[in-house]
Amino acid sequence: MTKIKLCGLTRPEDIEAANRLKPEYIGFVLWDKSSRFVSRQQAALLKKALLPAVNAVGVFVDEDPEAVASYLEEGIIDIAQLHGSEDREYMRTLRRLVPEREIIKAVRIEPENSLEDMLLEFRGCEPDFFLFDSGTGSGQRFNWDRIKGAEIARPFFLAGGLDPDNVAKTITELGPYAVDVSSGIETDKKKDTAKMERFVKTVRNAM
Repeated sequence: MTKIKLCGLTRPEDIEAANRLKPEYIGFVLWDKSSRFVSRQQAALLKKALLPAVNAVGVFVDEDPEAVASYLEEGIIDIAQLHGSEDREYMRTLRRLVPEREIIKAVRIEPENSLEDMLLEFRGCEPDFFLFDSGTGSGQRFNWDRIKGAEIARPFFLAGGLDPDNVAKTITELGPYAVDVSSGIETDKKKDTAKMERFVKTVRNAM
């Protein structure tokens, strides 16, 4: 069963929609260069309104491991997503700080680099999940052929250019553990409840 992550939630009404739709994951962008950035205080308030059954993922870009761990320890997020240049040593440090918590590591799919080589960087200290994307919240699709048939040591999230119109085909072709959407469920850079509902319904019907 393909799971769903609705990322970049910023408002109470976004949380209300998520509570109704019940995706497995929602995401708070905790990187201050993003247009979807929420502060620590905002994230804490939004998390309090979120149903316990929905996992809150905190998206970080090259943040200090101690800071990431503090979000997890305080219950502001349930899972850490690392979307920068974090390497194996970073992963080891974070694992040591929060050994029981799950980690998602985003991998940017670039034409000039081998996927196998990029994943090799984490051998022996793999995250719980990989996330494949074309960039840091770019909203652009990468060449999905790059991951077809690849040997991937962990379940993976697929992001980049997904929307209610193409997500069913994506699930059929690639069979990701989860699909991750942000700009594809927005209108004028704000979450659109109707698009959120359509995306979730499409994924559920594709299973």
